[in-house]
Amino acid sequence: MMLHLDLDCFFAAAHRIDAPELHGIPIAVGGRSNLSIFDRKKERRYLSAIEGAFTSSILSSNEGKSFEEYFVDPDGRVRGIITTASYEARAYGVKTAMSVAEALRHCPHLKVLPPNYPLYHELSRQLRVMLEREIPSVEQFSIDEFFGDVSGWVSDREIESFALKIKNRVYEELKLPISIGASRSKWIAKLATEFAKPHGIKVIYPGEVDYFIKDIPIEKFPGIGKGYQERLSVRGIRTLGDVKARQALFYSWGKPGRQLYNRVCGIDEEGISVSQAKKSIGIGRTFDPVSDRNEIRRRITILCRHLAFLVYKGGHLPTTYALKIRYEYRSKSKDAVSSNRLFSEQYCKEVMLQLFDRIDIHLSHAIIQLNLTLSNFAEGRGVTLDLLHYEPDQKASRLTDSMQKLREKFGIDIIKSGGEM
Repeated sequence: MMLHLDLDCFFAAAHRIDAPELHGIPIAVGGRSNLSIFDRKKERRYLSAIEGAFTSSILSSNEGKSFEEYFVDPDGRVRGIITTASYEARAYGVKTAMSVAEALRHCPHLKVLPPNYPLYHELSRQLRVMLEREIPSVEQFSIDEFFGDVSGWVSDREIESFALKIKNRVYEELKLPISIGASRSKWIAKLATEFAKPHGIKVIYPGEVDYFIKDIPIEKFPGIGKGYQERLSVRGIRTLGDVKARQALFYSWGKPGRQLYNRVCGIDEEGISVSQAKKSIGIGRTFDPVSDRNEIRRRITILCRHLAFLVYKGGHLPTTYALKIRYEYRSKSKDAVSSNRLFSEQYCKEVMLQLFDRIDIHLSHAIIQLNLTLSNFAEGRGVTLDLLHYEPDQKASRLTDSMQKLREKFGIDIIKSGGEM
């Protein structure tokens, strides 16, 4: 059997652990693009060292900040979006991705909390350690979702009691509610979890899959996005039972069609992915329109500093550098370059600034978003490094490592370059 474990309203539940006054009332966690990264003052930031199905990131705690300090801008406007809403808040129509201002219109007495990412990541780490002690193979699918393979470890007749033991232990030790789905297929197990919420268990035994999926709308199945929904809808396929009846059609679509059909029918036989090597590291920010190109270059330099810290922590050697910018009128521009130069913070800044000069094609437009990505890691691939620049690159790389060690100890803002001031 496969287990899918999903923390209920995770961010909201995390804030309730030591705050009994938050229980039983509508609460939500809202997020804003963390623009403090561009401040000229120093701030102690944290790195999520958790590897898995979500990207490591540099995190700032907003613990102790009031609603006004975090969500209200200097002009008095309420900013931010809802990232997690408790079930009490959902009863008033508060939803994920809704603006905080709209959520407050739906529920004026809603308690909206600033996020505390270090807390979430630490709780996620603790949960993974706990699950790895109880389950032979564990895959972290996201910060609050896990798959577990207990085939040959727990019999089908014992699976419900085993899941109950896990659920109770998570709540007793971490004070977090969790829902668990179980089936022979990991994707049916994930679908079952939606019917287990909140804080429940749903087991789909062999022979029950067809009946279980029969009337479920296709949009409820993980991996069927809006584009696929439209493609299926025009063919009269609106439920997972309709999918089951159209095997020939799905198989005619090649590997993606076969994969989707097998997942929906619970015959995919996909196993657990215990370790997932990172393929890229990125960092980005969205902000109010900025026309000053010198300020944009300063922000790119700051993002490079943070990106270099993540590269150092992951022990990576990127060979592809990519930059994407978005303008205020929805137009975008992006480009990437490949390089076999030894990585250093200084070289990263040079490449990204050169990319910016190349792709900034709407000089009269203000910029509202920057995204920097490093990928195609060379470690273990036997890539030949650029010998022409190897000696100076090696010195720059050693300097980068020395700076990162200081940042790891004293905070990422302890050393800044002149271009950031």
